[in-house]
Amino acid sequence: MTFRFFLRDHLLQIVFWLIGLLLLNLLIWLDPSHTLSLVNLFYLDLLMVLFLGVFLFILYLNRRPWFQEIDQKIKNPDNILNTPIENAHTYSEQQVQIYGQTLIDTHRQILNNVVTEQSDQREFIDSWVHDIKVPLAALKLISDDLELDIGEQKYYQLTNEIDRINHYVEEVLYYSRLSNFANDYLIAQYDLKSIVNPAIRDNMNYFIHKHIQLKQENLDYTVLTDQKWLGFIIQQILSNSLKYTPENGTITINVVTTPQDLQLRISDTGVGISAADLPRIFEKGFTGENGRHADTHATGLGLYLAAKLAKKLGHTLSASSEVGVGTTITIHFPILSYYNSPGSKQRLQP
Repeated sequence: MTFRFFLRDHLLQIVFWLIGLLLLNLLIWLDPSHTLSLVNLFYLDLLMVLFLGVFLFILYLNRRPWFQEIDQKIKNPDNILNTPIENAHTYSEQQVQIYGQTLIDTHRQILNNVVTEQSDQREFIDSWVHDIKVPLAALKLISDDLELDIGEQKYYQLTNEIDRINHYVEEVLYYSRLSNFANDYLIAQYDLKSIVNPAIRDNMNYFIHKHIQLKQENLDYTVLTDQKWLGFIIQQILSNSLKYTPENGTITINVVTTPQDLQLRISDTGVGISAADLPRIFEKGFTGENGRHADTHATGLGLYLAAKLAKKLGHTLSASSEVGVGTTITIHFPILSYYNSPGSKQRLQP
């Protein structure tokens, strides 16, 4: 707080003090028993004003450290809950200090309760997901045994619904772990094909029964990432591409390198995304025109989770699309100087 603002806060007291000084001058001037010249009265008033100014300045110097401490805490809001207000002098400052400490204590208590509840919910969801996977695996085995009895079309419908349930269960699991991401990842160098191919195999039924052609080009690269989380990201992108690509379409997976990054591109020949919807496809819960009108049962979580996880891994997602032509989702991997892969700025020596 500057001295100017300090004076403004005490403006009412200063005005009352000046009014009192004016009344005192009036009484002295009107009292016939006192003969005081105007010059002497003026000097007296000047001394009183100077005395007031010195008093206010000393008071400001005494309280300035406390105000400066508050200003520093305001400028560092990220750490404000760890640094309570201290060094109060007056009773009013002590009341503010106690109020601030009470707010911090209450906030910490509420935050601890929320964290505990979230932890309990996450543990329940993890347990539920693992429990539900057992009957889902059993359903998959039963459906395989019934393949010859129920016919190809019924078998495809059954396996398709089981795969969709598995997909939604995985979404729930990864969404619950999103806030606890730091405890469950391992960054290392992985061959890109070893992550892409399992995601393709998991969706092979969709490729076969929708007669969608798969093209893989130029995937002989190594990326610095977490295998499990990146696999989930690719799975979400592939699932979206298959969902919105009509029969006899094409999905292309390839890699493009630039001086800034390595780009894994997943392109489809699907319905495309309108220009109005494209900037929002990574928002939580946003399904867009395609998700609302097509029989796709979109949740609006897939690409949101993919974008959030990519950011936590140090990657980014981008999208380009044209209605009626198709969509391309790109995963950007920053190129690092110690990163031994084609297209990197510096190759490690064997």
